[in-house]
Amino acid sequence: MSNWKLTVRHGSDVSRERFDDLDEAIAAARRAADEVIAEGPLKKVSAIRDYEPASIVNARIEITGKGMFRPATAGLDIQGDLSVIPYAGGVRRQQLDGSDLAEAMKSLKMFLSE
Repeated sequence: MSNWKLTVRHGSDVSRERFDDLDEAIAAARRAADEVIAEGPLKKVSAIRDYEPASIVNARIEITGKGMFRPATAGLDIQGDLSVIPYAGGVRRQQLDGSDLAEAMKSLKMFLSE
């Protein structure tokens, strides 16, 4: 049975993969983030009001551990301006350290390794 689940939500697409090893899940999350970033920034969206790229979530990449009650969960939000916001927790989220992708990935690994 797999210990880690990676969920990637990018636009209307949702993909899920399972991994036995945390390092494999982290590497797959990094590859997914690199793919999103390679597409370039989003444009401003106008609908009822204007949304700047920094306020639009382009992709959400989340790693969840095994367990029924409060499994370890952490992930990245990649904004439309390609900034990265690492977080921990599912429903109640707390922002983790990391102002760039490399630092954010280190924060995810440290949180999920505990």
